Amino acid sequence: MAHDHSPAAAGNRTRLTIAIGIVACVLIVEAVGAWLTGSLALLADAGHMFSDLAGLLIALAATVVAARPATDRQTYGYQRAEVFGALINGLILVAVAVGVVIGAVSRLISADQAEVSGTPMLIVAVIGLVANVGALLLLRPAAAHSINMRGAYLEVLGDTLGSVAVIIAAGVILTTGFQQADSIASLLIAAMILPRAWSLLRDVVRVFSESVPKDTDVAEIRKHILETAGVVAVHDVHVWAITSGAHVFSAHVVVDPVVLQSGGTGALLDELSDCLSHHFDVDHSTFQLEPAGRTGHDSHAHD
Repeated sequence: MAHDHSPAAAGNRTRLTIAIGIVACVLIVEAVGAWLTGSLALLADAGHMFSDLAGLLIALAATVVAARPATDRQTYGYQRAEVFGALINGLILVAVAVGVVIGAVSRLISADQAEVSGTPMLIVAVIGLVANVGALLLLRPAAAHSINMRGAYLEVLGDTLGSVAVIIAAGVILTTGFQQADSIASLLIAAMILPRAWSLLRDVVRVFSESVPKDTDVAEIRKHILETAGVVAVHDVHVWAITSGAHVFSAHVVVDPVVLQSGGTGALLDELSDCLSHHFDVDHSTFQLEPAGRTGHDSHAHD
């Protein structure tokens, strides 16, 4: 079956593939570092990296599936696979955050504080930071255009902040000997994970519930349509998204009978479609034209 070979889709897959390689390498380094140093913060960051690796693999698979063309059974294609990928990423983030909190609290209340080796902990954290920044810069350009890529970007962003927290904790341990800094850094990592997971899951729910896309003003759309020459009224306006950046619109537009009689419907439809595309980033729009004075129409009719 054919796949989408557009520059954007191919670019996203390339970015994700490189990011996966970076994250996998850092995961191994941090896991070994956590074992050698006894650092819970490094272990927490490694766990977060593991969730990121799984999330990036899911995101890569989602971009491949989403590129499949539409069929008679999947008339919008498989673009929503990206949203399912983002959902799984969000749930993984929540699970990791909860696990980190439990481990950190257990260590803080324990009578026997584990000894953490600050120097190797610091070295591993710096390596992780450099690698994460590289992956972050790689994914950032695509994050604004795809909910799936945004999920991947947020995963790596959390890792970057986590590496900073581990570096600070290692510095505190080396300078003051305060071992609890390791557990506190773990809690900070968890605190950074949860808001990102909430943001991602909120966007997923918005798409699945077919809510009006963020920053889309239905009243403003109605105003633009009503200002079009020949339009008398508009009703049954619906705006939703198949996935991020793929907005869909439908409406019943009441027009002056003169437009219908003069054969001007084609020009009117072109004008309405161009308006939505240029002003509201809606590339797929459907209009049902109705003559003014029509009676008994069903306000809940579908195209």
